[in-house]
Amino acid sequence: MFFPIGDDQVHQGHKPYFAYGFIALNVLIFIYQATLDAGSFNEFVYTYGCIPDEIENGQDHYTLLTSTFLHGSWMHLIGNMLYMWIFADNIEASIGNAPFAVFYLLGGLAAGLCHIYFNPGSTIPAVGASGALSAVMGAYIVKFPKSNIKGYFVFFRVNVPAFVFLGFWFFQQSQSGYASLGDTSGGIAWWAHIGGFVFGVLCGFLFRTWYGVPELKVGSGGRKGPFA
Repeated sequence: MFFPIGDDQVHQGHKPYFAYGFIALNVLIFIYQATLDAGSFNEFVYTYGCIPDEIENGQDHYTLLTSTFLHGSWMHLIGNMLYMWIFADNIEASIGNAPFAVFYLLGGLAAGLCHIYFNPGSTIPAVGASGALSAVMGAYIVKFPKSNIKGYFVFFRVNVPAFVFLGFWFFQQSQSGYASLGDTSGGIAWWAHIGGFVFGVLCGFLFRTWYGVPELKVGSGGRKGPFA
C-alpha cells in the first residue's frame, strides 16, 4: 500500500492561506465534536450533515456546505487533512487565494449534489471534506500531472507521478461507486468523490487556460516550500 506524504511544490505563487486555514477549521470543528457526548455528537452530525432526503424536499440546503467541515472520526479527519496538506496548497498557490476558496466550496457543493443524485431518498447524513478535496485532486491531475507524489510503499521511499497516483485513485472510486448503486446502507459517499473529481478536472482545464502552469520546485522529502 502506498502512503503519500508530500509532493513537488510550486516555485513561487500565492501563499496558501485558505488551504492551511481550512485544515485548521476542520480540526477545530472536530475537536468541538469530540467534546460532545454520543447523543449530542449524533445530533450535531444530523443537523449539519448533508441528508439527501431533506435536500430533495427543499430543507436545510446549507448542509451542502456545512457537511464538508464535519468528520465522523479522528481517522476520517486525519486522512482528509493529509490529502489537503499534499494537494490543496499547489492549487491555491497557482490560482490565487480568493479563487481557490470559491473553487473549494463549489467543489464541495458539486460533490454533495452528485451524492444526492445517486442516493435519492437517503436519510443518512454525509459528512467530510473528501468531496471538496476530490475537486482539488481533479484540478491537480490536470494542472500538475507530472508532479512527484512522495511517499512510502511498505518500508520503501518512492515517488509516483501525480497522474498515476490520482488516476488509480479515481479508478478505485469509480469501481466502488458503481458497486454501491442501489445500496442504501450508508458507508462511504463514493459518488461525492467521483462528482467532486470530475468537477475539479473540468475546472483544472480552465485554470490551465486562465493561470497557466507554474514551475514546480523539485525537492527532497515531503516538506512544504515557503509558497507551498
